[in-house]
Amino acid sequence: MRDYKIRLDYAALRATQVATDPFPHVVVPHFVPPAPLRAVLADLPPLNKPGSYPADAVRAGPAAHALMKALEGSELREAIAEKFGLDLERSPTMLTVRGCTGWRDGRIHCDGAAKRVTVLLYLNQETDAFGEHDGCLRLLRGPGDLEDYAVEVPPVDGTLLIFPNGPTSWHGHKTFEGPRYSMQLNYMTTGRKARSELRRHRFSAFVKRLTSAA
Repeated sequence: MRDYKIRLDYAALRATQVATDPFPHVVVPHFVPPAPLRAVLADLPPLNKPGSYPADAVRAGPAAHALMKALEGSELREAIAEKFGLDLERSPTMLTVRGCTGWRDGRIHCDGAAKRVTVLLYLNQETDAFGEHDGCLRLLRGPGDLEDYAVEVPPVDGTLLIFPNGPTSWHGHKTFEGPRYSMQLNYMTTGRKARSELRRHRFSAFVKRLTSAA
């Protein structure tokens, strides 16, 4: 596989202030600039089943692999640690890829306690559906109402979203069925919990491959 040098906008990440409503988070549009984003999208295979795939289980090309490597690299880790005042030096990472969402996705939730920080990177082009708010992630003020949101993040244009997990980090999105590519990086609490989560995702990916071949 040929080498690919991915260009990401770390300067924009460092310049973006942490927002606090409804919980601490950072949103960086175009963290993946347009040209690298097109290369990444061209390098990702069709993932036609909802759910997350371990990054190393996805047969992707050099641009997508370069992005995966950068997400798990030291530059992003150090920028996030500095931004949120966290010590992430010993936090193992878990990187997964999604290719589409279904009618069950987007329900209001907080991420599991094993995940210290969630990093979402959205890799889609603009669509009419996203313009009408379908599939746009909402950061919510509570668990009871998807319309009670402070921030809505369209899943497009290489937008980066980062937030430390906590008991009030509620989020969700309106139903969207169809292609919706994203990469999710989590800094985990312990290696054991990270391995348990990865085993779950690997089993799910295996089942998806079996049902696709049937």
